Amino acid sequence: MSGITEIFDDEVVTHALVRDVRLPGGAGTMALITLDNGFDHTKPNTFGPRGLTELGAALDAVEERTDLAAVGLTGKPFIFAVGADLKGAALVRRREQAEELGRLGHEVFRRLGELEVPTFAFVNGAAMGGGLEVALHCAYRTISAGVPAVALPEVFLGLVPGWGGTQLLPRLIGPSNALKLIIDNPLAQNKMIDGREAYRLGVADAIFEPADFLEESLRWAARVLTGEAAVSRPPFTADADAWQAAVAGARALTDLKVRGASPAPYRALELVELARTAGRDEGFAAETSALADLVMGDELRAGLYSFDLVQRRAKRPAGAPDRALARPVTKVGVVGAGLMASQLALLFARRLEVPVVLTDLDQARLDKGVGYVHAEVDRLLAKGRIDGDKANRLKGLVTGSLTKDAFAGADLVIEAVFEDLKVKKQVFAEVEDVVGPECVLATNTSSLPITAMAADLRHPERVVGLHFFNPVAVLPLLEIVRGERTDDAALATAFAVGKALRKSSVLVKDAPAFVVNRLLVRLMGEVIGAVDEGTSIETADHALDGLGLPMTPFTLLQLVGPAVALHVAETLHEAFPDRFAVSANLAELVKAGKPGVYAADMTVDPEAREIFAGAGDGPGAVEVKDRALRALAQEVRLMLDEGVVSAPEDIDLCLILGAGWPFHTGGITPYLDRTGVSAAVAGRAFLAPGVASVPA
Repeated sequence: MSGITEIFDDEVVTHALVRDVRLPGGAGTMALITLDNGFDHTKPNTFGPRGLTELGAALDAVEERTDLAAVGLTGKPFIFAVGADLKGAALVRRREQAEELGRLGHEVFRRLGELEVPTFAFVNGAAMGGGLEVALHCAYRTISAGVPAVALPEVFLGLVPGWGGTQLLPRLIGPSNALKLIIDNPLAQNKMIDGREAYRLGVADAIFEPADFLEESLRWAARVLTGEAAVSRPPFTADADAWQAAVAGARALTDLKVRGASPAPYRALELVELARTAGRDEGFAAETSALADLVMGDELRAGLYSFDLVQRRAKRPAGAPDRALARPVTKVGVVGAGLMASQLALLFARRLEVPVVLTDLDQARLDKGVGYVHAEVDRLLAKGRIDGDKANRLKGLVTGSLTKDAFAGADLVIEAVFEDLKVKKQVFAEVEDVVGPECVLATNTSSLPITAMAADLRHPERVVGLHFFNPVAVLPLLEIVRGERTDDAALATAFAVGKALRKSSVLVKDAPAFVVNRLLVRLMGEVIGAVDEGTSIETADHALDGLGLPMTPFTLLQLVGPAVALHVAETLHEAFPDRFAVSANLAELVKAGKPGVYAADMTVDPEAREIFAGAGDGPGAVEVKDRALRALAQEVRLMLDEGVVSAPEDIDLCLILGAGWPFHTGGITPYLDRTGVSAAVAGRAFLAPGVASVPA
């Protein structure tokens, strides 16, 4: 134990506090263990070696007693437990240490299922990873209807549920339902379920409202002990066909999402298969072995690096000015009434709860834009996400106007019009005439220069880029672009608004296409270039499958639209003609009015194939991948040298949050480092050893 404890030298210990509770109805005494690390809900309970040892000691004490009718386990307010201490896991250097941690968790948790008295888990708050697993080891479970998050997120990070989850959950709720939590949800951007859904799936035996959750749980436990309450569960079945069908379905989804790029979901599938026939000793030993293998793998280290970026760096943006400089925003204007503008209006209204005015030159477009917002509000109401009063208030906040006079009194105006510099400059000139001198003027441009857009204004210091990603409600990244004359007050206001909108903001220099689009267009340019040379569309499009990206380059082209892709490519070609080509074939695709290279059934459109018919054979898949990765490494290094962002971590954060790139690649720089591409292209790695790799 000493070796693994030393690694977790800064562990925030989750204590196991034991108190006796006299159960009602003469059911006897319960030893109730409360998991509590001594902090509030903003620092959740986690399990490191010391915390596990404390829980083990508490179980030693209750096991020696002969006066107990039951043992209960619950958490501190709002939190049950959220799994292993990931900070310590990132410092594990040897496989034996990982095995030791895996075995320790099993040794402690399994005792909850092997005590001589019944055990109850009262899941009062968030239960994730090892937090859910410790509850699964108990004989019975209740859950609060107010629990916001129940999950086994390990596969998302590059691990497997390693303390019983893959063995106990399938046998409790069946392999199909278990795989939703173990595979499907983690691969759906780490989706969580709430307490009600957990109860519906059978994870918990009873559900109670949060106000009196513990009291009701204790009453229910007493009734179970006295036989007044029966616990009904579907009988366990080891039917091979049912298990194989469930695993096959999850494997197909894994292949679609990951394409073999990360070993974690495949190891999890093997463990779930094993659970059908394995005993506890065999199953838990297999989990420990898989856990140790994965902890010593690059994908998990990149996953932990990504987790740290999203949980910490994204909340403390590098280069953000003093928050005290931010101005209050009590009214927002949106120039334009198209789809992006309408999405922005809805977001501002929902999150800021201030008046939002849309403007457009055409009444029909304006009505359509406001109508979109109202329809989305109605959809939220129908789903129960908001109540009727809130729906009416949101609708009342969003209005339309044919003139920009309606922006008078606005503190922030954002334009979302056509990507043309002259048009945007004219828009800002017109807006400046009707707003106050401190109103921040923002642009949602995806590639045009902020500095040039502000050049002719009386107050260019108020102009800032707020580059949102589509769909606005889903993708969490906000690239905040500082022009050459943008002042700290405008920038601070932009960051404050981003936080209020629940976006993760990254400060970006005013450089062509900023971060995400610059890298995606460079990548897409290499793939399209290979097709221009004669490589088949299918070969080029799937050359990068080994990275497990959320979509292939030509699927991305289909999503953003060839015209938008061509425009950004032209902008970047103008800035960097030696690295960004403009494909004549892509221009022909736009001219032909094609939505992409794929038909509605996702087979290659024959006309698109004809347009892209190359003169030669073109490079093979291996060369296309090599070209694309080398191009990315070159572009990342140039962006860092230009100061587009402050560090490679910001590049990776942008790709994770703005393009949905996976945790197991760490965005992109850890992948480029571990494959040797960084050193080959730039002469050195982007990250220091151990940052997103196994420490030496």
